[in-house]
Amino acid sequence: MNMDSIYSFVFKGLLTEEALDKAGRKLKKNFSEISEAETAQRLGIPFLDEELVLKSRKMAIVYTAICAFENSIREFIEKKLFEEKKENWWDLCVKKEIREKAENRKESEKDIRWLTPRGTSLIYYTEFGDLISIMASNWDLFEVHIGKLDWAKQIISTLEKSRNIIMHSGELEQADIERIGIYIRDWIKQVG
Repeated sequence: MNMDSIYSFVFKGLLTEEALDKAGRKLKKNFSEISEAETAQRLGIPFLDEELVLKSRKMAIVYTAICAFENSIREFIEKKLFEEKKENWWDLCVKKEIREKAENRKESEKDIRWLTPRGTSLIYYTEFGDLISIMASNWDLFEVHIGKLDWAKQIISTLEKSRNIIMHSGELEQADIERIGIYIRDWIKQVG
């Protein structure tokens, strides 16, 4: 490749980027250090005990991993069931008691209009542990991805317990954090 071809290739790429931006391309959101500092200031974090803030920040990273993992499982379940059962997947594939609990939760939160909804799909109103039940009820669709249901149960129940500790202002030990990382990496390698 000569320099003119390289220049042409790069220039076309830049023009493409600009055209995508003008067409309304949505970029991934980036929570920068500046945004974090501004948010911390608005929340009054500089006035709180520094040691408690440091411990909380460590747990916030762990919570971020668990939260993203939990929601990735929700998306995985919803995508798989939608592919197989189409628009009626919720009614066809989710047990009545889980559906009712999620629907009631959504309904009760709807009355609090100032609160941001959890999501557009009812699966975001389910509990973490309910996800195993949904997969188990549709095991023929998930077995090819997961392999063994007990393995998935172990991962989700362990991460749910860790998540609950963090959500109730607890602090996990390093061994617990490492286990969470192992489980998340194992799931990703197995399921994708």
